[in-house]
Amino acid sequence: MITSGFKSMGWGHGNPRAILHIDGDGFFAACEVALNPKLRGKPVVTGAERGIASAMTYEAKARGVKRGMPLHEIRRVCPEAIILPANYETYAIFSTRMNSIVRRYTEAVEEYGIDECFAEITGLRRPLKMTYEEIGRTIKRELQNELGITFSLGLAPNKVLAKLGSKWQKPDGFTYIRAQGLSLGNPKVSPCAPLNPSQNDDCLLSGYIRRQSSVHSVHSDNSPEDCLLETSKRQSSNETTLGYYLAHTPCEKVWGIGPQTAALLAERGVMTALDFAHKDETWVATHLTKPHIEIWRELRGEFVLPLETGKKQHYDSIQKTKTFTPPSNDQNFLLSELSKNCENACAKARHYKLFAKKISFFLKTQQFRYRGIEITLPSYTSLPNELMRLIRAEFPKVYRTNEIYRASGVTLYGLTDTPPAQQDLFGASITQAKASKVFERVDALAERYGNHTVTLGSSLSALRPNLDVGRPGSVPRPVRMRFGAGGRPTSKVVAFQTKNPASYHLVIPLMGNVY
Repeated sequence: MITSGFKSMGWGHGNPRAILHIDGDGFFAACEVALNPKLRGKPVVTGAERGIASAMTYEAKARGVKRGMPLHEIRRVCPEAIILPANYETYAIFSTRMNSIVRRYTEAVEEYGIDECFAEITGLRRPLKMTYEEIGRTIKRELQNELGITFSLGLAPNKVLAKLGSKWQKPDGFTYIRAQGLSLGNPKVSPCAPLNPSQNDDCLLSGYIRRQSSVHSVHSDNSPEDCLLETSKRQSSNETTLGYYLAHTPCEKVWGIGPQTAALLAERGVMTALDFAHKDETWVATHLTKPHIEIWRELRGEFVLPLETGKKQHYDSIQKTKTFTPPSNDQNFLLSELSKNCENACAKARHYKLFAKKISFFLKTQQFRYRGIEITLPSYTSLPNELMRLIRAEFPKVYRTNEIYRASGVTLYGLTDTPPAQQDLFGASITQAKASKVFERVDALAERYGNHTVTLGSSLSALRPNLDVGRPGSVPRPVRMRFGAGGRPTSKVVAFQTKNPASYHLVIPLMGNVY
């Protein structure tokens, strides 16, 4: 693996950076289509468990479906829409694989969201024997080939411009804002005028990649005015400046500028990113805060915002929640949902080598009322089987037979990485040590194959609908099997396998002895 970074290649701060922003197109819905190719080309919407659209394919967007649209409205505007519950565990696996593919080329990766990341490829042209654009396109191609979904990429000298670039042409786009000779220019265009690339099929506005095979993006070492547009036939210089691109970007579309700030800017006549970039620093400092000054500087081509590549190391608490659909009153199912949340929280705690002294859990009703309870643990732990015994004992204090529930959650508190030594009663520490070894194996399998590859039996009801990615009509077939030698558990476990070979779960029964 080649490590990115201008320092390792002898680059100084005066040299331009090369920053990628990688953004999944309709990520949640695209994951569903990738796992079920029969959905390809159809209007697919996720969010059934929340009652509103959380993501949709571009076929659904073309029929008028929008993010946050209620289900009844979706069915009205697009009767043929396929509405699925979101399966966040599956999407998290896709996200992990996405970041792993990007890290084949650079270690400097900021995992910004489940469907997007930043990556710095500064200084990698020589070791990889590729231009920055070729590196970006290679990463894009590998992501799409291996994950089966499309991504839009922006390549620029900083994060703000890279993020603007990734939004410039969706879906499946690649926008290269050149790092050399960035110039605001003075384009003679109407602010926020709609782009019309069809006026010239050879024009690739800011890397607006035309899908005609005859058009190709080319490198150029021309004058600074030519640095932004990648075209096979250069146009006039007033259309090849950074200003031309910014003039077509409303302030509210700039990363980090929210509705209130955009409204404040509009009151002062600042409507576009170009208007904002043309303001002097004194004006920006007078009317806005430090984060907006940093955005202003990056819009002008500076590198200000570093990639945050380190993972968070300190947690005061760890919470895992899940909304499920349809809502349920079934005690066993609700306990199963709590068990899955508990497993996820404990897995995260073990990943950071943390132990909890307190735990709380809640149920959320259909009317969005919360019922919960906090439990002080007899000893520090990060083992879900121990916590589930306590949750099960306290569950009747929270559950109401006349209520319908739509979500559950588990939170770990009092976290520490150095738990005090516990007095051993009746061999409890020995039992816990054995259980810890089991979960070391569980974590290793999860690292290799994904979350819940091996899971508690009490989580089965919550996981069973997801074995075939949340689609109805999939009844898993139980198979009996044993672990082999090599320190693996030898007790019987239950395996559920659907017709989808990727959906395979081993289930450890929630018993006192699972070794």
